[in-house]
Amino acid sequence: MSLNSWFDKGMTFGEYVDSMSVNKEQLQYIYNEVSIPEDTAQKLSSLKEKNWKVVALTADWCGDALLNVPVIQKMAEIANIDTRFLIRDENLELMDQYLTNGKSRSIPIFIFMDTEGKEVKVWGPRSEQVEGLVSEMKKDFPAKDDPNFQEKQTAVLKTIRETFVENKALWSSVIESVEQKFLS
Repeated sequence: MSLNSWFDKGMTFGEYVDSMSVNKEQLQYIYNEVSIPEDTAQKLSSLKEKNWKVVALTADWCGDALLNVPVIQKMAEIANIDTRFLIRDENLELMDQYLTNGKSRSIPIFIFMDTEGKEVKVWGPRSEQVEGLVSEMKKDFPAKDDPNFQEKQTAVLKTIRETFVENKALWSSVIESVEQKFLS
């Protein structure tokens, strides 16, 4: 299936948010509170003439999506980039073309395309700063067969989600990462 077909299959941002049952309030909070710096907004405006669009592979339970989807949606709106959202587990054929490190179905993944549906850029699942933070927070995870694994994982993932909502510097790291990828 072509990227244009995947795009046509996707939900708008509003439809995606309406469909959410996990992290909805937190995602909306970030969307409402994130501010794109003026110099970045000016650079994003220069993309308007390209008429790009983007398909995002995501899921409402994903902490990385909680952080990245609202920030990148705001940036896309400034650049007049039409976005569509697909649930990862319902679209594995596409997801498996965009594996992180060639093996992981990490999300969100944003696939930017031109008017003909040709891939232009791909971003995701995290900025370098967020990757470092998450790796640091997960470094003491016990082995999966350890009886404390589930409890530790649940606690760490809760802390990660809370940090994503509260730490606006992480929002800025996403903006900077996207800017580096597309505007430098």
